[in-house]
Amino acid sequence: MDKIIIENLSLIYSDGAESLKNVSLNIPVNTITVLFGPAGGGKSTLLRVINRLNDLADVTHISGNVLLADNTNKFTNVLDPQLDVIALRRRVGMVFARPIVLPLSIHDNLTYGLEMAGENDKMRLNEAVERSLQQAALWDEVKYRLDDPAADLSGGQQQRLCLARSLAFEPEVILLDEPTSGLDPISTGKVESSLQELKKLYTIVLVPHSVQQAARTADFAAFFLQGEMIEYGPGETIFINPRDERTTSYIEGRFG
Repeated sequence: MDKIIIENLSLIYSDGAESLKNVSLNIPVNTITVLFGPAGGGKSTLLRVINRLNDLADVTHISGNVLLADNTNKFTNVLDPQLDVIALRRRVGMVFARPIVLPLSIHDNLTYGLEMAGENDKMRLNEAVERSLQQAALWDEVKYRLDDPAADLSGGQQQRLCLARSLAFEPEVILLDEPTSGLDPISTGKVESSLQELKKLYTIVLVPHSVQQAARTADFAAFFLQGEMIEYGPGETIFINPRDERTTSYIEGRFG
């Protein structure tokens, strides 16, 4: 069953650069779908389209459909101008490459958004804090220091806190844009392990920071090059026996 269906999606920025060219892609529910390829291929742009962050950019043309299924398998077009974008972003969370924590305690980093959304029950807020930290594999490291400033955490811990902050809303989809690009191997391993558990509950779309990470994490993988999706399929197929010579060349390090 598909969680997201992307149909003939094209996008052009005001500077004339065509970031996406007629991309069609089905993202199955409860999987990790990896978007990989060299810089400038359109991977991050696609993530931003899925939760409408491209609304903040200077886009001169966008066409196609991005369909998001709810729990009853009813699809909504994310690009509908009448769509409630705030509600969409609660369903589709996003974690960026650089962790940005709020100048608050660890606990309040997780409850701030929920309180802004109208949740005032202290028990429910505390349950959300523990649940999201457990899911982000951070609970055991911070459970006795929840009142400490989030800025005191290490880089790897801050990144997992940002992941937990997204999970606090219990989204249906998690988008991750190179979430481990600045982390050490141990922290990277913890994030990757968390993702394998999280896909049991959520649909994950990941832009990895390396081909190696893409191969380690992908249930499904799509190779992007200069705004085009070159090929898509199960991860083990794409990384072991790709169909397109350009995919093979990139995976083997001949360019990119």
